[in-house]
Amino acid sequence: MNFHIITIFPESFDSYLSESILARAIKDKKIKIKFYNPRDYVKEGRVDFKPYGGGPGMVMKAEPVIKAIAKAIGKKKDFGILFLSPSGKKFDNNLAKQYSKKFKDIIIISGNYEGIDSRVKKVFKMQEISIGDYVLTGGALPAMVLIDVISRQVKGVLGKEESLEENRISSPEVYTRPGIIKYRKKEYKVPKILLSGHHKKIDEWRGSH
Repeated sequence: MNFHIITIFPESFDSYLSESILARAIKDKKIKIKFYNPRDYVKEGRVDFKPYGGGPGMVMKAEPVIKAIAKAIGKKKDFGILFLSPSGKKFDNNLAKQYSKKFKDIIIISGNYEGIDSRVKKVFKMQEISIGDYVLTGGALPAMVLIDVISRQVKGVLGKEESLEENRISSPEVYTRPGIIKYRKKEYKVPKILLSGHHKKIDEWRGSH
């Protein structure tokens, strides 16, 4: 799976992508991530400007973003373009599975400021995606959420398919050693069912919590 990120702040992704499972997936070549900075496609001036009609903040210009997307597309045929927007379709595991099966290359448009000139959406066929009912100060965080959730669906990224929490019986209550901990003279024990070794009953317990 190849991710192509359109962003003016590629360095903001560094710390997250250089750690843990995603870093290993990149090293093992299960996923690839490449950045395209609209700033690189501005010969003179700036990548943003005041919005037509007035209003607060600045809007990212269409042309540099269009050129960055075109560069990411290149000669690819099996790709999808995701445009991050608070008004987009709610992103979930089902969408992540669809994208991982349908596309080899995913282009994610990560905006900043007051957004991106809407003509970009008229030039390219894309799907608007939202990660929740709130507004963030930039597109880096939601872009990383998409990369993380979709990457989990790629075979080999988690090592074993059963590592996918959504594919196994899970519970918001999890425990590990020691079996008893003490805090302020009070004991807190692991539920006995989890120590029983009876997997069917354990699954039933997990399903009910």
